[in-house]
Amino acid sequence: MISEVEAYIGPHDLACHGRFGRTARTEVMYGPAGHWYVYLCYGMHWMLNVVTDQVDWPAAVLFRAAGDFTGPGKLTKGLAIDRRLNAKPAAESSGLWIEDRGIVVRRSQIQRTARIGVDYAEHWKEKPYRFVLAG
Repeated sequence: MISEVEAYIGPHDLACHGRFGRTARTEVMYGPAGHWYVYLCYGMHWMLNVVTDQVDWPAAVLFRAAGDFTGPGKLTKGLAIDRRLNAKPAAESSGLWIEDRGIVVRRSQIQRTARIGVDYAEHWKEKPYRFVLAG
């Protein structure tokens, strides 16, 4: 079960990779929603995101924790995720997908906080775009 995510919402969001415009690395963010955006962080940890907005608008959600894996680097390492998944659909055909298991999560179970590790993002570092499942 996904238990922690962070949202990045476009080129005006100074924590979003889209703030630099289209690059080879970020091109997938400008594509259709529902595709994986996987990139290497600090040359050692793969980060798993899913593209979430309309074509030509760079927005994605970073997966920070799921199941027994807490932390985005531990999550991708535990699931053996690397760049081979980048730009593939978040569907069974890619080998990794998001599935509704019928579990009901109440709003009161979700904590909103500032994102982690984006101190460079000026006032955007304080935006409550991190969502954590309580308990």
